[in-house]
Amino acid sequence: MNTKASIDTITIEQSSGNPYADLGVPDADDMLVKAGLAREIAQIIKTRRLTQQRAAELLGMTQPKLSEMLRGRFRGISQAKMIECLNRLGRDVSIVVSKVTRRAAGHTQVVVA
Repeated sequence: MNTKASIDTITIEQSSGNPYADLGVPDADDMLVKAGLAREIAQIIKTRRLTQQRAAELLGMTQPKLSEMLRGRFRGISQAKMIECLNRLGRDVSIVVSKVTRRAAGHTQVVVA
């Protein structure tokens, strides 16, 4: 019996650190920030063992809108609304503006302390 082995070539690319940019998504930087904010909101809801309905009431949004956000579909939700959600969940949000150390455009990131 003659068997023939075939090895497919797999191309691996280094990530930029932003999966949205790597996939060519418009507003990739904004989407990455929103993903970080949504992740923190989801973690707080989980830690507090809130139902989506109760969390939505606390956050001033509908349960379907909250569900969409928690599933990563946050195009219709502004960063400001997400920051307001964190405030309503008892979190302080600090925005720090600093000068970039190199000659390039700055960036925005979510850092949880």
